[in-house]
Amino acid sequence: MVVMNTDTTRAGDGTTSAAAPHGTPDNIPGADLPRPAGKTFFGQPRMLANLFSVELWERFSFYGMQGIVLLYMYFATTEGGLGIDQSTAAGIVGAYGGAVYLFAILGGWVADRLLGSERTMFVSGVLIMAGHISLALLPAVSGLAIGLILIAVGSGGLKATITNLVGSLYERRDPRRDAGFSIFYMGVNIGGLTGPLLTGLAQQTWGFHLGFGLAAIGMAFGLTQYALGRRRLPGEVHHVPNPLPRSQYGRWIGVAAAALAVVAAAVLTGVLDAGNLADVVVVVTVLAAVALFVLLLTSAKVDDDERSRVRSFIPMFIGSAAFWALFQQQFTVITIYSDTRLDRSLGDWTMPISWVQSFNPLFIILLAPVFAVLWTRLGDRQPSTPAKFGLGIVLMGSAFLIFLPMVGVSSVPVLWAALILLVATLGELLVSPVGLSLSTRLAPRAYPVLMVSLFYLSVALGTALSGSLAGYYSEQSEAAYFGALGAVTIVIGAGLLVLSPWIRRRMRGVR
Repeated sequence: MVVMNTDTTRAGDGTTSAAAPHGTPDNIPGADLPRPAGKTFFGQPRMLANLFSVELWERFSFYGMQGIVLLYMYFATTEGGLGIDQSTAAGIVGAYGGAVYLFAILGGWVADRLLGSERTMFVSGVLIMAGHISLALLPAVSGLAIGLILIAVGSGGLKATITNLVGSLYERRDPRRDAGFSIFYMGVNIGGLTGPLLTGLAQQTWGFHLGFGLAAIGMAFGLTQYALGRRRLPGEVHHVPNPLPRSQYGRWIGVAAAALAVVAAAVLTGVLDAGNLADVVVVVTVLAAVALFVLLLTSAKVDDDERSRVRSFIPMFIGSAAFWALFQQQFTVITIYSDTRLDRSLGDWTMPISWVQSFNPLFIILLAPVFAVLWTRLGDRQPSTPAKFGLGIVLMGSAFLIFLPMVGVSSVPVLWAALILLVATLGELLVSPVGLSLSTRLAPRAYPVLMVSLFYLSVALGTALSGSLAGYYSEQSEAAYFGALGAVTIVIGAGLLVLSPWIRRRMRGVR
């Protein structure tokens, strides 16, 4: 479960928030700060309730679907599944997850140049709902393909815009801003907690398509509530901030058509298929990341201090990708492990497989406030961002080593999986909250969005790798699989800790 940044000067996606009211002196503490007026939502702007609902139900549907879609692919047709090879199915899930973050970059471009944030978000929500309906109603592999494509495109577009919409509710110096973001992101974890619980129960009781249908209903509920109040959002989010000139429409339509033609040709010729989809997403993501790093490091618009900060992000990018490559396996290998290796029996009742995926958001809800208090009390004595990254990655690798004592055990207790995910969540709380914030602070003035895109690309790379790596997992290879990945990841985290002083020097004043 990704825990987002709640920086006070930027929205969580790195988009600068609304400026202070015209004529308000920024250098006078407390001058003309806005206060709640009329009906509020926990003391926040009333429109926050609508965005909170959209985010809660989108995460409910996203994680609810993701909790059962791998099972749907590899379960036998007699069990309601599609009978796809298990490793191929895991690769598809990893590729799909990586594509969500790639489409987030595309969604940001569409919002900035074509539709504006509000319309992009609403259209994205409709695409997500349509994707879940496709999974629920369309049969066989065609329904799966259409559903996953629609959800990936929609989730990417929504991810790129909804945080900006929350930021637009507040003036830059509004004292309610941090609390508002905290309330909003609680919706992420509530949705992530309840989605796998309810869709997993529906799947186990009535079948996969009812589980997907429940996800669609949840998204429809959130969109309906939002649609009733979307006009009350601030005016700027209804406009396109940097409209694409009509003279360039033809060029970009041509680029889109060419890209679709390349994908179609790759599929028809067998170059791209379900078996190598995750590997292809990995390659595309690496090439995109290299291109962005080269652009930032060679641009004449980037000065020496900014170039040094970009270089400092390279080891952080590698560490972030390594972290997500293991963490996102809760939707691939850990799902398979829950199905085949866990003792989920409670008397005469068997716990749904996907319920294991609710451990992480539950731990986030319980532990995030603890970490917030800890960092506040430590103040300047808290670890630097590179050190937090290194510690978080070491914890993630350690979580995989905790699998090892259960190698050869025929029926692993569910609480053992909870312990593994607890350690992984502790690592997440050291990596995820600071990732986007760091990318905004290290960003060159001329390219603030590209640095945020690089962070998203690290998540996309790790998520796609989680699908590629899953192909090497089997019950017979557990010791080698968990041991090797855990050890390599710990080495990467330790390397970041060793490099932390070097990275901090090159961050040029950014802690």
